[in-house]
Amino acid sequence: MENDLNLDRLSQDLLDKLKHIKLLALDVDGILSDGTLFFSADGDEVKGFSILDGLGIKLLQDNGVTVAIITGRTSPLTARRAANLGIKHIAQGREDKKTALLELCGELKLEPADCAYMGDDLPDLSAIRHCAVGFTVPNAHWFVRQHADHCTQSKGGKGAVREVCDIILHAKGRLESTLEAYL
Repeated sequence: MENDLNLDRLSQDLLDKLKHIKLLALDVDGILSDGTLFFSADGDEVKGFSILDGLGIKLLQDNGVTVAIITGRTSPLTARRAANLGIKHIAQGREDKKTALLELCGELKLEPADCAYMGDDLPDLSAIRHCAVGFTVPNAHWFVRQHADHCTQSKGGKGAVREVCDIILHAKGRLESTLEAYL
């Protein structure tokens, strides 16, 4: 299958780990959004989310992978986006990302080896390093990029989550049939 993700360049070790992923946990600012926060004169927060990422999340969930959000900030916009996408597990106001991930694993009866985490900044690093596969984006902090297992081609908020969803589906042997369903 022709693609822009260079799926043939992914290491076999990465693909083997991703075959067994049951949970993808995502940070929000810098991952689901580009990390820019806009505030109105009244103090209302506004942020943008990628439609590409949203469909990727739905496709991943349709293929049996649970998606969760673990974020350091608390925002009604994040809760609304999660609800729109059918994401049932959302932990807001959590700077302790590894602890939040472990709590979620306990709730879902999963091991960290069953999980992938995607984040872009230092508070995400403990979760990135503790799960089976840690993903980040090219506009992440340099230290996070050094420790992640894979850095996407797309920037945060610009299709990076969709890229990860496609990679996971590819590793599970489900990407081609998922895409062909739209033909």
